[in-house]
Parts: sequence; C-alpha cells; structure tokens
Amino acid sequence: MSISIDQEKCTACESCVEACPFGVIEIVDGTAVVGDGCNLCGACEEACAFEAITILHKTRTERGTEAYRGVWVVGEQRDGQVAGVSFELLGEGRKLAEKLNEDLCAVLLGNDMESAAQEMIRYGADRVYLMNHADLLHYHEDTYARSIADLVLEHRPSVLLLGATAIGRSLAPRLATMLETGLTADCTGLDIRAEDRALLQTRPAFGGNIMATIVCADRRPQMATVRPKVMKRATREEGRRGEIVPVDGIPAGHGGLIRVLQVVKDLDDRINLSEADVIVTGGRGLREAKNFDLLRELAELLNGAVGATRGAVDSGWIGYAHQVGQTGRTVCPKLYIACGVSGAVQHLVGMQSSDVIVAINKDPEAPIFRVADYGIVGDLFEIVPEIIDQIKRELGQ
Repeated sequence: MSISIDQEKCTACESCVEACPFGVIEIVDGTAVVGDGCNLCGACEEACAFEAITILHKTRTERGTEAYRGVWVVGEQRDGQVAGVSFELLGEGRKLAEKLNEDLCAVLLGNDMESAAQEMIRYGADRVYLMNHADLLHYHEDTYARSIADLVLEHRPSVLLLGATAIGRSLAPRLATMLETGLTADCTGLDIRAEDRALLQTRPAFGGNIMATIVCADRRPQMATVRPKVMKRATREEGRRGEIVPVDGIPAGHGGLIRVLQVVKDLDDRINLSEADVIVTGGRGLREAKNFDLLRELAELLNGAVGATRGAVDSGWIGYAHQVGQTGRTVCPKLYIACGVSGAVQHLVGMQSSDVIVAINKDPEAPIFRVADYGIVGDLFEIVPEIIDQIKRELGQ
C-alpha cells in the first residue's frame, strides 16, 4: 500500500496534520507532505474534507488464480536462530512444490541472517527473500506483516505457509487480512487436489473429534499455519545451491503502533518442549503444584523436559510454557511419559505422534492407555519414585 496526495485538491488546511497519530505530516509550500514513519492507517484520508489524500491499496490481479505460482514458507527466527518448524514447513512445502511443478521459496526477516538463509537453501528452498535490519532481530507484528504482505503482492505465490507458533498465530491473521485471502489455522495435513491444483488443508475440528479438509477456492495466496512437530523435517543437503534475494523491509518501530521495549525469556522454560527428546508430563493426578518436583527430578535424570496438561496449568501448578495439547504445544519426542494424565482428546492431539508413550495412571479405563505403547496401572507417587531409583542405580548415583 502507499499514500497519494493530490496537490491541486490540497488546501493546506492542516486537518491531516492534526489527525495523524504519528506526527509525520507537515505542510510544505502550501501542500501536505508525508514523512518517514507513516503507518498508512488512513486517519488523514478520513480527516481530509477535500479528498486530497488517498490510501492506495494494491489490489489482487484480475487474471485469476492461475497468475499465482510458487510455494512460500515464512521462516521464523528467534535471536538469529531459525526455528525448527521452519525446516518442517520446507519439508512439506517441497512435496507441494513438486506436485505443482513450482518453486519453493522462503521469506526470512532478521539481522545478519545470511548464514541462516543459506541453511534454508540446504533444507530445500530454491530461493530465500531476505530482509536484514538490526531492528528486525525481534518479531514486530506491524513491521513483519507489512513487509511480507508487500513482497507477496509483488511476487504472487500460490501457497503461503507459516508455523502455528505464538509468532505465526499472531502474524498469519494479520497477513491474511492485508492480502484479502482465507486462512486455515493449525493444519495437520496438506496436499494438492489434482483436478484444480487447489491446496487441501486438513485440521482437527470439534475438539479433535473429526478432521476437516478446507479449500480456498477463489482467493490467493492459499494460507495455512501448520502445527510444529506434525510434519517431517526436510532433509539437509550439504552443497545445495539456491538464490538469496536481498529485500528492503520496513525497519521495526518505523510507523508501527507497537514498540518492542524488552524481550524477557521464561526462566522456567529450561528446555524447549517442541525440541525435547524426552518429556515427562503431569496432569490433575499430581494433586498440587509441589508434586511437579517429582517429575522435574525424573526429567532431569533423562535429560528431558517437563510437560503439563491444561488442567494442571489452569490450576496454577505450572506455567503455560509447559502445556501440551490443542491449546498448548504439539510435541513429538522419542519418549513421552504421562503421569496422572487421563488422556482428554484435546491433550492427545498434542502428543499422540510421540515415538514411545508410557502412561502411568491408577484408572485402568483412562483414555491415555488407548494411545500408550506401555501402560502402568497404579499410584504414580509409588511408581515414579521407583523409576527414579532404578535410573539412579543404573547411572551409579
């Protein structure tokens, strides 16, 4: 989008100057002039009684959906490190691109991200659009959305994929609104329909009880967010070649309504659940917060992370960063130990793809046993300490 001022209609009445929430409009030589920092919010356009100011929207091409080509992945980074979900999206994006016989591209915003962009090429991207700026190191909702939207409008990809992470869930709806297209959130499956090359977007519905497949028939790009750990990570290919395209993005804090003042890490989130090989999870069966210390001891011995059900989190026993399930993290560790977890469908959605699931519950009819590879029926306060003792003996502690 951009802004246009008709000098013949402008009367220098200063109504736009007063209306601008960012103070970037001034009257120069009898005409309104917009300086750096304009957010294109439209306040000046509404305030101008003489219709001298116009916000120009880049509209969708009238040539139809066939004018859109390419599968794009929005890369996510934190402190300069590309998130694992980005490589998972590249793996799935490569399958879609091959079915469409189109390029697989990535978009990456950050600071000094050239090596990260090259890594995305090794993981399958044919082209990486790279926006480098010191102010882009940390995620900024307004800046990221505007920068990516302009790039998408220019190049017109057919498919645009993001991770269903905290950042992706914030960025994707804003992008979809700016691009005037549909968005399917929290997908667990993607495919291409052969007859019309449409993206088939599958996601859990009604609490995970059914799977819905959604098609965006008339709008482009077709947008979807994908849950981490539900799709296979792309295979890294050393020496793979691709193109890195430098792009001038909009530096963070320039014209946005939001400023990042400070980034505070959750000190309790010692291991990223999404990346942990071992997760020990507690549910309401733990009874109170202090009993999570038992799971922390077991997780530490296994070099793993502590997870929790929504019930345990809602009870205030542990922080949200540990929540596994439909409204928390989706995980796929090598070993998942569920202690006092009943196995509500909302929780199962987030962990049932784990390699090995061990369930400990005193209720033999608990739903968790239906997905468990190994089940132990009994009191977790007797079983978990015994497991800890056995591990310590094996470790010689």
